[in-house]
Amino acid sequence: PGKNKKLLAGKELVRYAIENALKSDIVDDWVLSTDDPDIIAIGHEYQGLSIINRPDEISGDDASAITYVHHALSILKKPYTHTVIIQVTSPFTQPEDIDKTISALLNNKEAASAVSVQPLDFALHPAKLKTLSKDSVLVPYLEEEKGRMSAQQLPKIFVRNGSVYASTIAAISQGNIVQDPCTAYVMPRERSLDINDPIDFDFAEFMLKKYHS
Repeated sequence: PGKNKKLLAGKELVRYAIENALKSDIVDDWVLSTDDPDIIAIGHEYQGLSIINRPDEISGDDASAITYVHHALSILKKPYTHTVIIQVTSPFTQPEDIDKTISALLNNKEAASAVSVQPLDFALHPAKLKTLSKDSVLVPYLEEEKGRMSAQQLPKIFVRNGSVYASTIAAISQGNIVQDPCTAYVMPRERSLDINDPIDFDFAEFMLKKYHS
């Protein structure tokens, strides 16, 4: 509770998203959508940011992204061609990551959406995943490893890092944030931290101290 305004290195988490978003060279309008009065007050400190008080029925952990995007568009009532979502829980996202994700979409005429991704950790590669039989024997979960023991022998696998989502209005109108064909921008792993629990928050503080030093 209150994660988005929790202090990270002395600054509320939401400020990282706001300050980096406002430095984008591509996006015309930025909107802060929230039901939290404290975060609304923070938002009012920034020029060039629209504030939308999100209704209770589309707030909370179970609220889907498409609902608050539709809500924001219904209030703004402008002929936008694309939407972009910046996750507050990804404090290391840089303006260049935002713009490169958007550019990946703009430069691919077939794509309906673009997302930021990171390379999947080698230990989590699908070829290395196992399950245990009743006799405690390791059994391939998705595919046979076939003797491929090193990272160089396996194809690169990517996973969405939860940082940036860019969509065409056509995709949004169909109720989709991520819609195929979906292109991607590969973000550096050190900027791909997604804060979901207290351990992630502690690691973010460690990373900030490390790079600041």
